[in-house]
Amino acid sequence: MDCPQKPPLAHLFKGTFVHATRSSPMDVLQGHLLGVGDDGRIVFLEQADQQEQLAKKWGFKASDIRELSSHEFFMPGMVDTHIHAPQYAFAGTRVDLPLLEWLNTYTFPTEAKYKDNDFAEEVYTRVVRRTLKNGTTTACYFATIHTAASLLLAEIIDKFGQRAFVGKVCMDINEIVPEYKETTDESLKETERFVKELLEKKVSRVAFLSA
Repeated sequence: MDCPQKPPLAHLFKGTFVHATRSSPMDVLQGHLLGVGDDGRIVFLEQADQQEQLAKKWGFKASDIRELSSHEFFMPGMVDTHIHAPQYAFAGTRVDLPLLEWLNTYTFPTEAKYKDNDFAEEVYTRVVRRTLKNGTTTACYFATIHTAASLLLAEIIDKFGQRAFVGKVCMDINEIVPEYKETTDESLKETERFVKELLEKKVSRVAFLSA
Protein backbone atom coordinates (compact mmCIF):
# COMPACT_ATOMS: atom_id res chain seq x y z
CA MET A 1 0.00 0.00 0.00
CA ASP A 2 1.32 3.46 -0.92
CA CYS A 3 2.06 5.87 1.91
CA PRO A 4 -0.25 8.89 1.99
CA GLN A 5 1.27 11.88 0.20
CA LYS A 6 2.71 14.55 2.49
CA PRO A 7 1.13 18.01 2.21
CA PRO A 8 3.34 20.58 0.42
CA LEU A 9 5.57 22.88 2.44
CA ALA A 10 4.97 26.60 2.08
CA HIS A 11 8.15 27.72 3.87
CA LEU A 12 11.46 26.30 5.05
CA PHE A 13 13.82 28.10 7.39
CA LYS A 14 17.21 27.21 8.84
CA GLY A 15 18.79 29.01 11.75
CA THR A 16 18.19 29.82 15.41
CA PHE A 17 14.79 29.46 17.07
CA VAL A 18 13.82 30.74 20.51
CA HIS A 19 10.78 29.62 22.49
CA ALA A 20 9.62 28.83 26.01
CA THR A 21 8.32 25.67 27.63
CA ARG A 22 6.79 24.80 30.97
CA SER A 23 10.15 23.60 32.20
CA SER A 24 12.28 26.37 30.72
CA PRO A 25 11.57 30.11 30.43
CA MET A 26 13.72 30.26 27.30
CA ASP A 27 15.07 27.58 24.99
CA VAL A 28 17.54 28.63 22.29
CA LEU A 29 17.67 26.10 19.46
CA GLN A 30 20.64 26.80 17.22
CA GLY A 31 21.17 25.07 13.90
CA HIS A 32 17.59 23.89 13.40
CA LEU A 33 15.34 23.46 10.38
CA LEU A 34 11.69 24.57 10.45
CA GLY A 35 9.03 23.49 7.97
CA VAL A 36 5.67 25.25 7.58
CA GLY A 37 2.72 23.73 5.75
CA ASP A 38 0.33 25.42 3.32
CA ASP A 39 -2.13 25.91 6.16
CA GLY A 40 0.39 27.95 8.14
CA ARG A 41 1.05 25.24 10.71
CA ILE A 42 4.54 24.16 11.75
CA VAL A 43 5.01 20.59 10.57
CA PHE A 44 8.51 20.01 11.90
CA LEU A 45 11.33 21.65 13.85
CA GLU A 46 14.39 19.44 13.77
CA GLN A 47 18.15 19.73 14.01
CA ALA A 48 19.72 20.81 10.73
CA ASP A 49 21.79 17.63 10.52
CA GLN A 50 18.49 15.85 9.78
CA GLN A 51 18.08 17.83 6.55
CA GLU A 52 18.72 14.91 4.19
CA GLN A 53 16.16 12.67 5.89
CA LEU A 54 13.62 15.49 6.10
CA ALA A 55 14.12 16.33 2.42
CA LYS A 56 13.33 12.75 1.45
CA LYS A 57 10.26 12.68 3.68
CA TRP A 58 8.85 16.07 2.65
CA GLY A 59 10.21 16.36 -0.89
CA PHE A 60 12.10 19.66 -0.75
CA LYS A 61 15.46 20.80 -2.15
CA ALA A 62 18.26 22.67 -0.41
CA SER A 63 17.47 25.68 -2.62
CA ASP A 64 14.00 25.85 -1.03
CA ILE A 65 15.46 26.70 2.38
CA ARG A 66 15.77 30.28 3.56
CA GLU A 67 18.75 30.50 5.88
CA LEU A 68 18.76 33.11 8.63
CA SER A 69 21.81 35.27 9.15
CA SER A 70 23.89 35.05 12.33
CA HIS A 71 22.05 38.03 13.88
CA GLU A 72 18.54 36.76 13.08
CA PHE A 73 16.32 34.35 14.98
CA PHE A 74 12.73 33.18 15.10
CA MET A 75 10.50 33.48 18.15
CA PRO A 76 6.77 32.95 18.81
CA GLY A 77 4.52 35.90 18.04
CA MET A 78 3.35 38.18 20.84
CA VAL A 79 -0.26 38.14 22.08
CA ASP A 80 -1.86 41.46 23.12
CA THR A 81 -5.12 40.88 24.99
CA HIS A 82 -6.32 44.49 25.22
CA ILE A 83 -6.03 47.02 22.38
CA HIS A 84 -8.41 49.95 21.84
CA ALA A 85 -7.86 50.18 18.10
CA PRO A 86 -9.56 53.59 17.54
CA GLN A 87 -7.35 55.22 20.16
CA TYR A 88 -4.32 54.59 17.95
CA ALA A 89 -5.29 57.85 16.24
CA PHE A 90 -3.74 59.72 19.20
CA ALA A 91 -1.45 57.07 20.70
CA GLY A 92 1.20 58.41 23.04
CA THR A 93 -0.39 61.85 23.33
CA ARG A 94 -3.04 63.65 25.40
CA VAL A 95 -2.11 62.11 28.72
CA ASP A 96 -2.59 65.29 30.72
CA LEU A 97 -5.94 64.41 32.30
CA PRO A 98 -7.33 61.80 34.75
CA LEU A 99 -9.05 58.84 33.11
CA LEU A 100 -12.70 59.98 33.10
CA GLU A 101 -11.80 63.50 31.93
CA TRP A 102 -9.49 61.99 29.32
CA LEU A 103 -12.31 59.79 28.00
CA ASN A 104 -14.78 62.66 27.78
CA THR A 105 -12.33 65.21 26.39
CA TYR A 106 -10.29 63.16 23.94
CA THR A 107 -11.39 59.55 23.55
CA PHE A 108 -15.15 59.68 22.99
CA PRO A 109 -15.02 62.62 20.53
CA THR A 110 -12.33 60.81 18.55
CA GLU A 111 -14.17 57.48 18.59
CA ALA A 112 -17.31 59.25 17.33
CA LYS A 113 -15.39 59.96 14.09
CA TYR A 114 -15.37 56.26 13.22
CA LYS A 115 -18.81 56.59 11.64
CA ASP A 116 -16.67 57.71 8.68
CA ASN A 117 -15.37 54.50 7.11
CA ASP A 118 -12.54 56.28 5.30
CA PHE A 119 -11.22 57.62 8.60
CA ALA A 120 -11.66 54.18 10.21
CA GLU A 121 -9.83 52.41 7.39
CA GLU A 122 -6.84 54.75 7.60
CA VAL A 123 -6.40 54.37 11.36
CA TYR A 124 -7.21 50.66 11.56
CA THR A 125 -4.76 49.89 8.77
CA ARG A 126 -2.04 51.74 10.67
CA VAL A 127 -2.70 49.99 13.98
CA VAL A 128 -2.71 46.50 12.45
CA ARG A 129 0.47 47.24 10.48
CA ARG A 130 2.16 48.57 13.62
CA THR A 131 1.20 45.71 15.90
CA LEU A 132 2.40 43.17 13.34
CA LYS A 133 5.65 45.09 12.88
CA ASN A 134 6.14 44.92 16.65
CA GLY A 135 5.67 41.14 16.63
CA THR A 136 2.04 40.94 17.76
CA THR A 137 0.56 38.10 15.74
CA THR A 138 -2.57 37.69 17.88
CA ALA A 139 -4.60 40.51 19.42
CA CYS A 140 -7.85 41.35 21.15
CA TYR A 141 -9.22 44.60 19.66
CA PHE A 142 -11.95 46.84 20.99
CA ALA A 143 -13.50 48.97 18.24
CA THR A 144 -16.32 51.55 18.53
CA ILE A 145 -20.13 51.53 18.49
CA HIS A 146 -20.08 51.66 14.67
CA THR A 147 -20.93 48.31 13.11
CA ALA A 148 -19.55 49.04 9.64
CA ALA A 149 -16.22 50.28 10.96
CA SER A 150 -15.92 47.32 13.34
CA LEU A 151 -16.46 44.93 10.43
CA LEU A 152 -13.89 46.88 8.45
CA LEU A 153 -11.36 46.36 11.25
CA ALA A 154 -11.95 42.60 11.04
CA GLU A 155 -11.42 42.63 7.27
CA ILE A 156 -8.16 44.58 7.61
CA ILE A 157 -6.89 42.16 10.26
CA ASP A 158 -7.70 39.19 8.05
CA LYS A 159 -6.09 40.81 4.99
CA PHE A 160 -2.79 41.32 6.80
CA GLY A 161 -2.80 37.81 8.27
CA GLN A 162 -3.11 38.65 11.97
CA ARG A 163 -5.27 36.54 14.28
CA ALA A 164 -7.66 38.47 16.48
CA PHE A 165 -10.83 38.90 18.45
CA VAL A 166 -12.79 42.05 17.56
CA GLY A 167 -15.47 43.60 19.70
CA LYS A 168 -18.05 46.19 18.68
CA VAL A 169 -18.45 48.53 21.65
CA CYS A 170 -21.90 48.83 23.25
CA MET A 171 -22.67 52.17 24.90
CA ASP A 172 -26.17 53.45 25.66
CA ILE A 173 -25.16 56.10 28.21
CA ASN A 174 -22.97 59.08 27.33
CA GLU A 175 -24.26 62.46 28.44
CA ILE A 176 -20.96 64.25 27.86
CA VAL A 177 -20.60 63.26 24.20
CA PRO A 178 -24.21 62.45 23.22
CA GLU A 179 -23.35 61.84 19.56
CA TYR A 180 -21.32 58.85 20.67
CA LYS A 181 -23.96 56.52 22.08
CA GLU A 182 -26.80 54.23 21.01
CA THR A 183 -30.10 53.30 22.52
CA THR A 184 -30.20 49.92 24.23
CA ASP A 185 -32.33 48.52 21.41
CA GLU A 186 -29.93 49.88 18.79
CA SER A 187 -26.99 48.39 20.64
CA LEU A 188 -28.57 44.94 20.77
CA LYS A 189 -29.65 45.10 17.14
CA GLU A 190 -26.30 46.34 15.84
CA THR A 191 -24.33 43.85 17.92
CA GLU A 192 -26.40 41.02 16.48
CA ARG A 193 -25.79 42.43 12.99
CA PHE A 194 -22.07 42.67 13.67
CA VAL A 195 -21.85 39.02 14.72
CA LYS A 196 -24.03 37.85 11.81
CA GLU A 197 -22.10 39.77 9.16
CA LEU A 198 -18.73 38.83 10.62
CA LEU A 199 -19.68 35.16 10.37
CA GLU A 200 -20.94 35.67 6.82
CA LYS A 201 -17.68 37.33 5.76
CA LYS A 202 -15.83 34.16 6.78
CA VAL A 203 -12.73 36.03 7.90
CA SER A 204 -10.82 32.94 8.94
CA ARG A 205 -8.45 34.61 11.40
CA VAL A 206 -10.97 36.80 13.25
CA ALA A 207 -13.56 35.99 15.91
CA PHE A 208 -15.93 38.27 17.79
CA LEU A 209 -16.13 39.23 21.45
CA SER A 210 -18.56 41.17 23.59
CA ALA A 211 -17.23 44.63 24.41
